[in-house]
Amino acid sequence: QVQLVESGGGLVQAGGSLRLSCAASGSIFSINTMGWYRQAPGKQRELVAGITTGGSTNYPDSVRGRFTISRDNAKNTVALQMNSLNPEDTAVYYCNANLRRYPSDYAREFWGQGTQVTVSS
Repeated sequence: QVQLVESGGGLVQAGGSLRLSCAASGSIFSINTMGWYRQAPGKQRELVAGITTGGSTNYPDSVRGRFTISRDNAKNTVALQMNSLNPEDTAVYYCNANLRRYPSDYAREFWGQGTQVTVSS
């Protein structure tokens, strides 16, 4: 069984910062990409940041330059540093990992339970 546990969400004023963390645990053979997604009320879930095993990152234009994703491959963790937050960043943020549970497994997507980020104006 695989678990992704997020932490670090909360309420912050516009212009402030938050750091989200996610730890993957359980039966894990290897992790490919890790990332953060978010879903605001009435909107589809969208990618916020992704990172490969080698450290290559990608961001949508809406957060590039404000958000930074990082990971620790040895600890199976991924973090998201969010700066210059604005009310449009308000959403539930989900940790994602594409991983294999054992050598012959197919790579699958796993999700955390989500953590609320609220940015007040």
